[in-house]
Amino acid sequence: MPEFLQVAITASVARVTLNRPDLHNAFNEVLIAEITQAFEELGRRDEARVIVLSGEGKSFCAGADVHWMKKMVGYSLEENIADAQSLARMLRTIHDCPKPVIANVHGAALGGGTGVVAACDMAVALESAIFGFTEARLGIIPAVISPYALHKIGATHARRYFLTAERFGAADACRIGLVSHVAPDRAAADAWLEQIIKEVKSNGPQAVTAAKGLIDDVLASTWPNVAGLTAKRIAERRVSDEGQEGLKSFLEKRKPKWTES
Repeated sequence: MPEFLQVAITASVARVTLNRPDLHNAFNEVLIAEITQAFEELGRRDEARVIVLSGEGKSFCAGADVHWMKKMVGYSLEENIADAQSLARMLRTIHDCPKPVIANVHGAALGGGTGVVAACDMAVALESAIFGFTEARLGIIPAVISPYALHKIGATHARRYFLTAERFGAADACRIGLVSHVAPDRAAADAWLEQIIKEVKSNGPQAVTAAKGLIDDVLASTWPNVAGLTAKRIAERRVSDEGQEGLKSFLEKRKPKWTES
């Protein structure tokens, strides 16, 4: 049983909840390992079509645990590298999970917490949520979370928020692309989540996974190679069992079989 994490699957939706409310769901080595394991396992479970990541208590995730940070002060360079690699693996596991991952953000999402939001595919945030790449205030940098942040907000916004380390609200987070939607209250956030979940579950499960993988593959491809890559991917989907079912159901004016599950 995880110590700091709750995981439940209901109606094809996996809900992962950070559960260190007394510490604003701040990271330590145990929580990082538990999140990594949970997303690795959920990525392999067919019954989970969508994953919603939330935080218990007053905050989504306030970054690094103070007690964990105290340990880092005494670490050698090699120990710090090993420690940072565990966080990097966690973020990569969230980002690379074959299932759509949606962050449900309230309260504080700071430092590594903002990085987790960036690693997710989508995010809804309450109007009252606070974000920030706050590492420079501590004399360090948002290095491990930077690949995901740059993917989401781009270099222009990173040059401001990495260098100022200022905190910013949900409206600005949406403006720069960190979150997908801002909700005035929990009821509105839940309604948005349910609509997005409904939309995702209307699609072929394998197609959703393939579409998610396509994004990074196209972005990483060189221009001369991208036409061949994309032609191969669409051809593979067309001849797949799921692709055949989707095309035939459309032509026959019926619902595809995956909507029955």
